[in-house]
Amino acid sequence: MKILHATPGMGKPMGPSEVDDFLDSKLNVQIATIDEKGDPNIQPVWFYYDRQAQKMYVETSKVSKKVQNIRKRSTVYFSVDDENFPYRGVKGKSDARISEDPQKNLPIAEKIMVKYLGSAEHPMAKTLLDNVKNGNSVLIELTPRFFSTWDFSKM
Repeated sequence: MKILHATPGMGKPMGPSEVDDFLDSKLNVQIATIDEKGDPNIQPVWFYYDRQAQKMYVETSKVSKKVQNIRKRSTVYFSVDDENFPYRGVKGKSDARISEDPQKNLPIAEKIMVKYLGSAEHPMAKTLLDNVKNGNSVLIELTPRFFSTWDFSKM
C-alpha cells in the first residue's frame, strides 16, 4: 500500500506496521460520500480493518444515506484520527463496495462488534447482528487506494 505524508514539514508519516496497529484501535472512521445534490455527507462509523487484505469494513443499515450515496458513486474518502496529542491519523481515498450477503457479512460484523463492544454477546451487538442476519444491514467494503498519514509524536 502506498503511504503518503499528510503533513510535510511536521512530524513524519507512519510506516506500514504503524498504520496496521493504528487502524486496529477503537477510533471511528469518518466516511465521506457525495449525495445526489453533489454535497458531501460525512458519517463517523465503527469499522474492522483486515490487515492482510488491506480493507476496511463497516456494518450499516441497507437504507442509510451512506449506502444510498455509495450505490450512485462508489468513491469515498475516509479519515481515522486521534484528537489527543500527539496527533496521529490515517486518511485516504477508497473504492467502496456493498455486500448484501448475510452469510458472508456476519463473521466480519461480529469482528466489528467485538472490537467496539468487547463481545458479540453484548445486547447492542446482538441487535446489530440480528439486523445483519435478517438482511436489514449490509457491509461496506472499503479498498483504500492509498494511506495519507501523520504522526506528531515523531517531531
